[in-house]
Amino acid sequence: MSATSEDPTDPLRPHEIALLRGGPRAAVTVAVVGLHLRGAVEAGRPGTLRAREAAVADALPGHPPPSSLPPLESAVHASLHEPCGPRKLVRRPDVRLAVALMRIPLAQAGLLRHPLLGPTRAARRGVRALRERHALPAGRHGLTDDDKLLLVALHGEAALRALVPRFALRAGLLARAEVADKGFHGRPRGGGTGGTAHHHSCGGGGGTD
Repeated sequence: MSATSEDPTDPLRPHEIALLRGGPRAAVTVAVVGLHLRGAVEAGRPGTLRAREAAVADALPGHPPPSSLPPLESAVHASLHEPCGPRKLVRRPDVRLAVALMRIPLAQAGLLRHPLLGPTRAARRGVRALRERHALPAGRHGLTDDDKLLLVALHGEAALRALVPRFALRAGLLARAEVADKGFHGRPRGGGTGGTAHHHSCGGGGGTD
């Protein structure tokens, strides 16, 4: 994104844009996807996330280690010392603190209003302009990791379904009913409600995307 535009959202990072668009949950989702693209986070048991600290240096040379990540990504990675679901992750103290610290410069820039810290008109207008300039493409071909993060920040679940569907579903970032809990003719399996399966307890688990 160019910093020469008069749009105050232009210099922002994807997780900051996501915070303006959808609040803390959206910002943490972008941080999780960023870590996943670096090889630092993977899906654990269904509906959970877990850290892969050794994989950053071994599998993806040239990417920053967890200690040099942006503060929110670093907090998310540190909070995944044991697997847990996305909803519980957002509430963990280190992640909440990182989100709170993110809000300070955004408020100082006039993008969050006091006292409730919701986005200002300028922030909403800027996010809408970015969405128009960065429409969700039909496929993933040719997209860089930075492109994918920006699209997730701007388009939320639609971008997750288009760009990282398996990871997002298995990690609990997408409602299972939206993607996997329908049979061949679109009816829920097993006669259940097909609700979101978020796991709030932490524990071991396997599986990679």
